[in-house]
Amino acid sequence: MKKYILIICAILISQASIAQTTEQQDKEAIKAVLKAQRLAWSDNNIEKFMEGYWKNDSLKFYGSNGVTYGWENTLERYKQAYPTAEHTGTLSFKINDISKITEDAYYVMGEYHLKRNVGNATGIFMIIFKRIEGEWKIIADTSS
Repeated sequence: MKKYILIICAILISQASIAQTTEQQDKEAIKAVLKAQRLAWSDNNIEKFMEGYWKNDSLKFYGSNGVTYGWENTLERYKQAYPTAEHTGTLSFKINDISKITEDAYYVMGEYHLKRNVGNATGIFMIIFKRIEGEWKIIADTSS
């Protein structure tokens, strides 16, 4: 009987550590998307920055001017708001929290900082990542 209890405990512990590793891997993959976005933005490459977003009409971006729906509209919004390298500047993030919502979705809360010749800018964001076809994509972004 003790042998069976030990086996069951070992199985439960190994399953818990596998789940923990998977969640940590998810968070690292999400951080990698954010890093790629930060580098693309700082290189004034908005199209590459947008690769982190879900390329779908259901993408939602909520900013100071209201909700923008769709990947193309979000790209155009960024291009209009940040027309030159002086406007994009150098981006840095401070990630305050990454929390699991479901097996394939997380929210990320943080702060962004733009160092620019036209004046620095800072703000906060909450974005929702979803695993789509094996890749982590932003499906909703609230930034101010």
